[in-house]
Amino acid sequence: MRRLQSLGGGSASLGRRELLVGAAGLSLAACGRAPALTASRTPRIDLRRLDAEVARLAARAAPGVLGFGLLNLESGESWLGRGERAFPMQSVFKLPLAAAALAEIDAGRLGLAETVTLEAESLSPDWSPIADAWPGRTTYSIDELLIAAIVNSDNTAADLLMKRIGGPGAVMGWLDAQRITEVRVDRYEREIQPTVYGMTSFRAAWKGSAAFDAARATVPPARRHAAMLAYMADPRDSATPRGMLRLLARLDAGALISAASTHRLLRLMILSPRGADRLKAGLPKDAAFAHKTGASGTDQGLSAAYNDVGIFTLRDRRRYAIAAFLTGSTAAETDRAPLFAELGRVAVASIG
Repeated sequence: MRRLQSLGGGSASLGRRELLVGAAGLSLAACGRAPALTASRTPRIDLRRLDAEVARLAARAAPGVLGFGLLNLESGESWLGRGERAFPMQSVFKLPLAAAALAEIDAGRLGLAETVTLEAESLSPDWSPIADAWPGRTTYSIDELLIAAIVNSDNTAADLLMKRIGGPGAVMGWLDAQRITEVRVDRYEREIQPTVYGMTSFRAAWKGSAAFDAARATVPPARRHAAMLAYMADPRDSATPRGMLRLLARLDAGALISAASTHRLLRLMILSPRGADRLKAGLPKDAAFAHKTGASGTDQGLSAAYNDVGIFTLRDRRRYAIAAFLTGSTAAETDRAPLFAELGRVAVASIG
């Protein structure tokens, strides 16, 4: 099974094209897929169309900064716009976290049936139905935490899972061992979310969106704005479109975790109902989309992150990795989602 060898370098200009050397292998028997088209039968990506259409959408997103990448998982052909720019991931980090946790399961150091007990100091900020249910329920299995983190993007589930496998340093160590660069996991959600708004350390009394928003409102507006700008410029907990395509390609190739764990993770990503109005809305109705979204809150009209990354499979079994990141947007959520849906439509139109 071939693996993705590199995504190369390149400028940060929108419209950067790259042809991969060493394409990702595509067969993944555990997912029960039909044989893929051969590379010789896979249509070329219409790079010029992407140059024009993504540039148009990037202008529409301004003053927000849009990063985008599309990769043919069979031929290795790709297109990147601002491919080497680091964007804050927000909940997209739960994808590499889950892969690192599944690697621990593959190694026999962690079990899906193992349970974790939730204490007050373990709670994380919204979004977290698990925190909302505390103290009514305090015990969860690793399997339940994986499902909650990927399918429902639960922040407390992600933090509990990360703590169990050794913290952010363990996830970064795993990424380094897998030669996945330009994807960083440095902090817990309970650290990141207050930092975005210049708040003090998270405490249990802030669980739930209403309590967290009330605490955020006590921070002076100027300090919140400065904190968000600093967060957007922070290289921690960020990814480049190029690095994310590399991660997705190696996941699809079965090069990161076992076939069973790969199948489990991709299925959870497909089952997630979140972000149905983003990239997924621009894909054909019969396409399967295994993806992970991420977004910050909007404060004083500014959004630090709005993201969607994943692997889509068309009816004819062609597969593509796609990554879209938007930072510094002043658009409303009702405008950002259609922008991403249009990116999905542009991607599909470019591959024939």
